[in-house]
Amino acid sequence: MVRPSWLRVPALCVVGLLALTGCSFGPAEGTTTPEAAGTASPAPDGRRVSLVQRLGDGPVRSLDVDPSGRWQCRDCAGDGVDATGTLSPEQTQRLQRMLADPAMAKETDEARSYKQGCIGVLTSTLLVPPELTVTIQDCPGEPKPKVAYDVLLLVTQATPAEDKG
Repeated sequence: MVRPSWLRVPALCVVGLLALTGCSFGPAEGTTTPEAAGTASPAPDGRRVSLVQRLGDGPVRSLDVDPSGRWQCRDCAGDGVDATGTLSPEQTQRLQRMLADPAMAKETDEARSYKQGCIGVLTSTLLVPPELTVTIQDCPGEPKPKVAYDVLLLVTQATPAEDKG
């Protein structure tokens, strides 16, 4: 059993922000989705990833990517615009390889004993259910976790989730 710690507070805040912004990791139990109806089927062994970003005290931007590469972005570029789309097959395969990389488990906030280092900078949190949470801040000199940072770059460069402000 994992004991709660203060290091989990940022992750819990992010999960709370996801709930407030209407983001989720999947459909509620008992709901029917196009995937369940057989119109589209994500890779059965794929992983879902969510990205939550905030620049200082600005609005929360969120991006969800399902195992098939379909993505949905809320307030994508901090401009209030929502968007949807699909990663290319190559991007989807690359993303799934990175999400399955065992090295990412060593990059979680808990594994790194992560503590917020800067105030007023872009803070990006990757959530990979059921248990991976990796927070990356754009602090000068702060080391970036390799696999998680590559995931962050892929999903922000392949979608409108890049800060334009």
